[in-house]
Amino acid sequence: MKHLAVLAAIAGLACSAALAQEPPTFGFEFKRQNTSRGTPEETTQNLLRLERYFDGAPVRLLRLDLPFPDKKTDFAGNPLEPGLGDVKIRAGFQPLRSGELSFPSFVEFTFPSADPKGLGAGKYQASAGLRVLTPMAPLFGDPSSHTLRFEAEIQQVSSYAGDPGRKRISYTKLEATLYGVWDDRYTLKAKLKPSIDWVQNGKAAAVAEIEGGLLMREGWRAWLMLGHLFAGPEGVPPNYDKRLELGLARRF
Repeated sequence: MKHLAVLAAIAGLACSAALAQEPPTFGFEFKRQNTSRGTPEETTQNLLRLERYFDGAPVRLLRLDLPFPDKKTDFAGNPLEPGLGDVKIRAGFQPLRSGELSFPSFVEFTFPSADPKGLGAGKYQASAGLRVLTPMAPLFGDPSSHTLRFEAEIQQVSSYAGDPGRKRISYTKLEATLYGVWDDRYTLKAKLKPSIDWVQNGKAAAVAEIEGGLLMREGWRAWLMLGHLFAGPEGVPPNYDKRLELGLARRF
C-alpha cells in the first residue's frame, strides 16, 4: 500500500503541473496482451496508460503505466482474476533536432508494487533512453497518400533497490521500427527489439513485432499486434516467446 500512496502523490503532482500548462493535451491507452514465456513484467495482462503532453516545455511527456497481470500467467490467462503489476512512470524531454532528424529522450522509473509479489520483478528500476526519428521516402504508391518514418531507440534499465532475494536487473534494449500511415487512416508498424542482459553475462535475444492499426475520428486509434521471439534464447528480459496484443487509445 505504501507504494500506491507514493504513486498517488506523484500522479497528483503531475496533474497539478499539467493544469498549469497550456494547451491541455492528454492521452489514454488500454491494451490487452496475451503473452507466453515472458519475464515477470512481460506476461499476460491488461495495461492502462495515462499520458500528459506539454507543448513547448522542457518536459514534453508525463506517463503513468498501470499493469494488471492475470494471476494465471500462461498465454490464455484469466482477465477476471487480475493482480497489480509493477507501476511505471516516465518523463519525456523536448527532442533535439538536426535537419530532419529528431532525438527525443526520456527517463523512466519502475516501482515494485506488484500484488501478489510474484507478478512483478520485486526491484526498483531506473532507466534512461534516447530515440531517433527520421522521415523516409515511401517505398511504393503515391507519396501524397502516405508517409513513412524510421525510428530507433536505445534504453538502459537497471535495478537499484527492492527485495534482496530477487534477481538483479541490468539490460540494454534496442528497437528499430518502420512506421507507415496510409490515407490518414491506416497504419502499419514493423519492429525488431533486441536486448542484452548484463546479469547473464551479455546473453542476447530479440523479438519481432508487426502491428496494423486504424486511425478514427476524435483522436481514437485501435490496433492489433503480433510478436514472436526472433532470435536468441528464452529468459532474456524484456523479451517473450509470443504475444497477441489488442489496443485502443485516444488523444485529446
